[in-house]
Amino acid sequence: MSGLNGRDFLSLTDLSAAEVEGVLELARSLKAGEITPHCQKVLGLLFYKASTRTRVSFSVAMYQLGGQVIDLNPKVTQVGRGEPLADTARVLDRYLDVVAIRTFAHADLEAFAHYANIPVLNALTDLAHPCQALADLLTLRECFGEIRGTTVTYVGDGNNVAHSLMLCCALLGVNVRVATPPGFEPHTKMVDMARQLAGDRAQVEVLNDPIAAVKGVQAIYTDVWASMGQEAEARDRIPVFQPYQVNEDLITHADSQVILLHCLPAHRGEEITDEAMEGPHSRVWDQAENRMHVQKALLASILGAV
Repeated sequence: MSGLNGRDFLSLTDLSAAEVEGVLELARSLKAGEITPHCQKVLGLLFYKASTRTRVSFSVAMYQLGGQVIDLNPKVTQVGRGEPLADTARVLDRYLDVVAIRTFAHADLEAFAHYANIPVLNALTDLAHPCQALADLLTLRECFGEIRGTTVTYVGDGNNVAHSLMLCCALLGVNVRVATPPGFEPHTKMVDMARQLAGDRAQVEVLNDPIAAVKGVQAIYTDVWASMGQEAEARDRIPVFQPYQVNEDLITHADSQVILLHCLPAHRGEEITDEAMEGPHSRVWDQAENRMHVQKALLASILGAV
């Protein structure tokens, strides 16, 4: 994984299929305790959005590598008082070894990476959530072993999670279907990008019928119907998205060994029922744990610890 040393990770398109496979294999080894890389580096967390799993998993991963973490809360740093992003980037570049950024506009993440020489990691933008997708695919590998040719259906809003899932599945030869209400499909450019990456290795489909989308699949995935920044739309979206709820009825149309995934936090009773979330098909908690392992693998690789 020395090829990732010093590189940014803003999108799955920053990695080749072989590099994604390498990160997942390293994450598996780290989780199993087979290797213990060590690096005395400093990670900065610049989060403009609320976070539980991403904040904690990045922090624990860095501490377990022997490094330190600085929480750069915009509310208590100058960036929250209007300091230009370019200035913040160039200053933090002198202090930190790596920075993970969670923000709204993907362009802001790209601008920061342009002005900073240190590696910049995407901890979520409105366009993409690549670390989550790595955890998703690690979970699939744990459940099925060989994942090429399996099919994942994402049901709900065609958001950042759906975008990164499509790209990661495409790279690894996993078929992916995204089922949304009309008008809530993933961005066309992201669909086109995923199909280009997939080539003849996998199929990338966008549908509006949730039942057809889950027929015979090995994994069903969902997320909240209104993402951060869309709270004002949440109530109006409920009746539109209700037919896309992951529940016991929807599960019956999938493969008998289907697993259920959710990136969390979940609005139980909306996009997923309690019965589905807590049922025998759920792998939600393994999926959440895997955030830490894939991010530790990324940090170790990018910081040259392996």
